[in-house]
Amino acid sequence: MKKISRRSFMAAAAVSVAALAMTACGGSASSAASSVASSAASSEAVSSAAAAELTTVEAGKLTMATEATFPPYEYYDGDKIVGIDAEIAQAICDKLGYKMEVKNLGFDALIPALKSGQIDLIAAGMDATDERKKQIDFTDVYYQGGYTIVVPTGNTDITGYDSIAGKTVGAQVGSKAADYAREHGANVKEFDTNTQGWMELEAGTCDAVSIDKAVAQYYLQQGGKDKLKIVGEPITSRGVAMGISKDKPELSKQVNEALKEIKADGTYAKIYKKWFGEEPKQ
Repeated sequence: MKKISRRSFMAAAAVSVAALAMTACGGSASSAASSVASSAASSEAVSSAAAAELTTVEAGKLTMATEATFPPYEYYDGDKIVGIDAEIAQAICDKLGYKMEVKNLGFDALIPALKSGQIDLIAAGMDATDERKKQIDFTDVYYQGGYTIVVPTGNTDITGYDSIAGKTVGAQVGSKAADYAREHGANVKEFDTNTQGWMELEAGTCDAVSIDKAVAQYYLQQGGKDKLKIVGEPITSRGVAMGISKDKPELSKQVNEALKEIKADGTYAKIYKKWFGEEPKQ
C-alpha cells in the first residue's frame, strides 16, 4: 500500500473543509468544485516545492559535484577523488549525517547541473563571484585564494597580468582565471581541464597560463618548477565557497552551520594544513 504522508493528508483535509464551507454558505456545486480544484493545485504546488527542498534530507544522501583536475582542491588518486574540497565536503556530510556521492563534471557544467537539480552541492575551488551569485547561492568562504600567471622558466617577456596583452594565454573554460586574462588583453585559449593547460604550456602552444594560485603552487611543488614559474603579483579572489541551489535555502543553512562546526572543532584546520602546508588564515 502506498504510504500517504502527513503533509498530503493535511492538504487533502484542508481542501475538503473548504469545499464543505462553500456548499454550506450557498455556493453552487460547480463553484465548490472550482474552489476545491484551485486549493488542490495550490496545495500541490506547496507540496512540490517542499519536496524539492527535502529531497536530499529524505534520501539521506548529498550529491557533490566537482571538476577533478584541480589539485590541491580536487583530483583523481586512482579511482577516488581527493583534495581539500572533497575532504571538507565529506566532513560536512558527516556532521549532517548524509552519505556523500561525488560526481565529476566539466567546470562549465557545474552550475547548470546544480540549477537543474541533478546535484546538491558544488565543491570545486569555485570563486563566489557576483556574476555567479545571480544564478546560485554560496556558503561562507572557506579559502581566500587568488589568480596568477605561469610561464616557462626561460620566458622573460611576461612578468604578470600587466604584460599579457596580445599574448596567447591558456585558461580553463568558464573560469575566473580566463576572465582576468581577457580583461588584461590576452588572446585566451580555453581548455576543458587544467592538465591540458600544463601540457600545452610545456609544449609551447601557448605563451602563459592564467590559473588559481594554489593550483599553480601545487603543480610546481610536484615537479613542475623545473620547467615553469609563477610571475607577477596575484589577483586576489572573492573567496572560494561551495555552491547550492537557490531553491534549497534550508540546505544552505545546514551546510553553513556544519562548516562553522568543523572550523570550531579543529577538523577544518587539520584538512587545510594537510593540503596547503600551513595553518588557515583568519
